[in-house]
Amino acid sequence: MNEPVSSETYSAQIRRLAELTARVSAQRAEAHTWYAEQVAAADRAVADAAEQVRQAQAEVAEARLMVDRVDGEVTHLWGQLRARLGVRRLGDPPGPARDAAGDPVPLLRGVRELLERTGQPGELPGSVNPLLIACGVGGALVAFLLGLGARALGTGSGGDLAVGLPVLALVVTLLGPLVGLAPARLLADRRHAVLTPRPMILVAASGLATTLLLLAVTYTR
Repeated sequence: MNEPVSSETYSAQIRRLAELTARVSAQRAEAHTWYAEQVAAADRAVADAAEQVRQAQAEVAEARLMVDRVDGEVTHLWGQLRARLGVRRLGDPPGPARDAAGDPVPLLRGVRELLERTGQPGELPGSVNPLLIACGVGGALVAFLLGLGARALGTGSGGDLAVGLPVLALVVTLLGPLVGLAPARLLADRRHAVLTPRPMILVAASGLATTLLLLAVTYTR
């Protein structure tokens, strides 16, 4: 038969069981707390990673948009440069340099301003004044010769031609000082310049002087 358990031994076992139960409960609570903290930390890490991914995607999208804008601007500026140089087969625009750094927008703005400055036509220099005078003299001479031809044709004709051709000859002769503006304009276009009032007055004055001289020589004979 089993020996009866003493009251002291039973009480000690109860106390020990209570202590073990309390210890297990504390450890279980500590484990739950640790688990909750780990889950919260993992959730925060996932949220931070998701935010970083979202920011990276936004930066990639912005970078792609900037690349498209830069490529479009480079193509446009390259076309303007080709038009300025008058070279159709200039090739494709250059790609980005490998060691390029910094914001490309200020660089493109500088290129655009440079093209605008170089593309603006200036005035004709004073060195072309002899050519302008030659345009005026040549235009007046051509108009005067056409007028003489029309007058001679009218003299040898009859009817309305005999009346209309001398009038036409007079109009052509009077327009002689302005005929030289056409070659003067071609000269300005070749030099990428603007035909300002100064060269226009020079052409018209030389043409007018030539026309008056030819009229004086013709009608004083």
